[in-house]
Amino acid sequence: MNLTRRHFLHAGAAAGLLSIAGRPSVTAAASFAPQIDSRLKARALLALAAKRSSIRNADVIGIADFSRPSADPRFYLLDVMSGRVSAHHVSHGRGSDPDHCGWLEAFSNEYNSLATSRGSYVTGDFYTGKYGYSLRLSGLDPTNSNAEGRAIVVHSAWYAEPEIARQQGKLGRSEGCFAFGAASHREMLARLGPGRLLYADKV
Repeated sequence: MNLTRRHFLHAGAAAGLLSIAGRPSVTAAASFAPQIDSRLKARALLALAAKRSSIRNADVIGIADFSRPSADPRFYLLDVMSGRVSAHHVSHGRGSDPDHCGWLEAFSNEYNSLATSRGSYVTGDFYTGKYGYSLRLSGLDPTNSNAEGRAIVVHSAWYAEPEIARQQGKLGRSEGCFAFGAASHREMLARLGPGRLLYADKV
């Protein structure tokens, strides 16, 4: 096997990203810093390396841990260089949780499934739609390749407010979109897009 300079550069980039997976989050109160599951973080950073040609900005990535219930802050904004993390509530699709138990039970990439899809997304343009100022998404994997056609986006929603989780023990459900409360949505718009990786999966 002939190893070129390009092979070494890609290997070095991947190794550097993986080293971040075990790095502690940097916040003013480190003992209370949000913690991303190390396995999911490693997958997201590998995806960032693998999809780098499609990701214009690699400074911040979004990671959705759908192993956790919707009552928990389970969407993480990760500053790739510093390791700083912020955690947010995010809704999943009603097709992924037909009994509305608060847990994502199944992913789907099918049209009309109203379900959340797993995999790597790249954030697109801002636009104003049904839920106000929103952020388009395109799927980068076979498991979410229909995201753009299904109009899967990042938007705000009243049913994704943390207060709903406190009152009802779970958030409301989207139609497959990544829905956030108003404060978290503002941070998504400011820090996540366009041209960045959003990674969604379970561990």
